[in-house]
Amino acid sequence: MDDKLDTRRVRYFIQVLESGSVRGAADVLDMDPSAVSRAIGILEKECGVPLLERHGRGVVPTDAGQMLAGYVRRQQNQKQHLLAQMDSIRKIERGHIDIVAGEGYVDWLMRHSLRDFMTTHPKITIDLDVASTDEIVRRIVEERAHIGMLFQPPKDERLTSHQSHAQPIQTMVPASHPLARLGRPLKLADLLPYPGATLHRNFGVRQHIEAAEISEGVRLPALLTTTSFSALGHFVSAGLGYTLGTRISLTPNADNTTLVELPMKNPLLSQGRSHIVSRHGRMLSPAAAALLRQIVTDMRRYADLATGKEKRAAPRARGVAA
Repeated sequence: MDDKLDTRRVRYFIQVLESGSVRGAADVLDMDPSAVSRAIGILEKECGVPLLERHGRGVVPTDAGQMLAGYVRRQQNQKQHLLAQMDSIRKIERGHIDIVAGEGYVDWLMRHSLRDFMTTHPKITIDLDVASTDEIVRRIVEERAHIGMLFQPPKDERLTSHQSHAQPIQTMVPASHPLARLGRPLKLADLLPYPGATLHRNFGVRQHIEAAEISEGVRLPALLTTTSFSALGHFVSAGLGYTLGTRISLTPNADNTTLVELPMKNPLLSQGRSHIVSRHGRMLSPAAAALLRQIVTDMRRYADLATGKEKRAAPRARGVAA
């Protein structure tokens, strides 16, 4: 049907129906009535049936004309609906965003960027997945997620890092722990006499810790090995031992005054960085691009605050609460 319908002639036909006559349509279209009449005649030939019949001084649609008018109006409504949907996406009124992040970032995201973005854009749906460093990189590269947040990703030209900042690895212990009384940055050897909890080896934080172990010639035993940052916090809160983690991953425990975060002496434990990444060259939807900008802005503010507090803090000062 679309091959037989000339858009211009169909527009003239609809105008004739709305005006009730060929002359009335010609006045609206600023055309000669004979030209409008010829265009309708050609359209009727293309359709193979009469579309209009005279009724007094005007015209009314035949059954075929009513069918064509209904079809055209449905098409117009669908087009308007489509344009309205596209406009709502452009205005960030609807859409979907996939985020994949290390568990250590989830609490911060929900306290800051996601909370604020979802309040401002209540119709945008979000899927937030927790994964290891390797899995985060895989999902971003395969375009299964729009935004990734992770600790020290591997160098990969398929990734674009939109923001990064230093995330030193610290030791978290109960305030009553003997390590908390040393009053100096800790060596890994200081941790050897005590039970500890750590992450699995596919986490960037664990890989940094292992590099530091090699540099110091130390191998830290682990009483608990897990994929959960929350489990690490509970391990320490229960008085079972220490854990090593980044400031942002330890943040959920910052309000617990019975826990302290202690700086480490090994420079390798201060070289790790948090990154906000997307697939290099991927054009993000307006909603995903807006959320990415908000996360970058919020994370820069967080990093600046953390740096300022770190400079003012004593060696045993707690990590920054998000």
